[in-house]
Amino acid sequence: MDQDKKIRVLRIINRFNIGGPVYNAVLLSAYLPGNYETLLVGGNPEEGEANALYIATQHGVKPLLLPEMIRNPNLISDLKTLKKLKEIIKEFKPDIVHTHASKAGALGRRAAKQCKVPVIVHTFHGHIFHSYFSFWKTQLYRMIEKKLAKISTGIIAISPKQKEELSETFKICADNKIEIIPLGFDLSPFHLNKEEKRKITRDNYNLKDSDLAIAIIGRLAPIKNHDLFLDSIEQVAEQTTKELVIFIVGDGEENLRISNRVEILKNKGIDIRMTSWIHNISDFNAGMDLICLSSKNEGTPVSLIEAQAAGIPIISTNVGGIKDVILPNETGVLVSEMTVDSYSKALLDLIEDEKKRELMSQKGWSFVEEKFQYPILMNNMDNYYKKLLLKAKR
Repeated sequence: MDQDKKIRVLRIINRFNIGGPVYNAVLLSAYLPGNYETLLVGGNPEEGEANALYIATQHGVKPLLLPEMIRNPNLISDLKTLKKLKEIIKEFKPDIVHTHASKAGALGRRAAKQCKVPVIVHTFHGHIFHSYFSFWKTQLYRMIEKKLAKISTGIIAISPKQKEELSETFKICADNKIEIIPLGFDLSPFHLNKEEKRKITRDNYNLKDSDLAIAIIGRLAPIKNHDLFLDSIEQVAEQTTKELVIFIVGDGEENLRISNRVEILKNKGIDIRMTSWIHNISDFNAGMDLICLSSKNEGTPVSLIEAQAAGIPIISTNVGGIKDVILPNETGVLVSEMTVDSYSKALLDLIEDEKKRELMSQKGWSFVEEKFQYPILMNNMDNYYKKLLLKAKR
């Protein structure tokens, strides 16, 4: 391969909403080593989602927005997006088209195939093969993904568990076509000046030293299963003498329903606050004592990685790739049974055991620094791209 020749990568993402896919796509667009020229394109965030374009700006990336690309299937908008992507490919002439998440993967890979792009790569940031849709709709999406995998040069899974599910459980493609490349982030803001940030955050929210602050961070959507978390909080509040302050960070389609549930809990004397999205999440995390997740399905949850980087113990349901992003019983607790009794027991144990929380907080940074800092992602992706390009040339 000519070392002086620029390798052109067209990177396509569903939409610019806060989450792992955006961080991944932006960092890869900004910091790939060597001779890469990257064009990042994607759709706008939907109503209730936080606009994440500021993340691109922070890293000097100027993405191309495709307002035609919307989340839900729509024949007219999907055809417009496909046409637009083909026009971009013909103008940009990429060596690699790399798509991130389902909608971008469906349209981007088709456009790349029709335009005869040498290398077509897709990253599964999560998957929709359980807990999202009805059985028959899920089977339809599974069939579509199997066809798309055939036109892909390579498939990236972000955890060993995800690779296992894609290749063995749902049989999307053979395991030798799947490369495991974990996500990478700039985690240093979560680790630096934690004591100073903790004081500022707790002062901002009028938290006393005796208050135990617990947060759940993520979209207000059915898949995130906030009911399990709120039901568990209600149960724990009846069993502990600790002064709890609960934060629900995020927004989404379930905002109204969850807000109504929160009002009921407030009337029962539980201090619970909805903050919507918080951009400066590294400062916010520093003020917390526990960070939770109660999802039915997950790929690589950013909130848990960031919590550990801040030295905050976590409690989460044991679904998807979550077990690959924490050290069970060392940086957090995984709840295997999706029941209020199991979740509230794990929550209560950590609330009551300050020494255990302190021990967990000490191990988080070293674990995520070694596994999820973005330079590791850059090197892994650089090596994988070059391997696929050499294979395409043969």
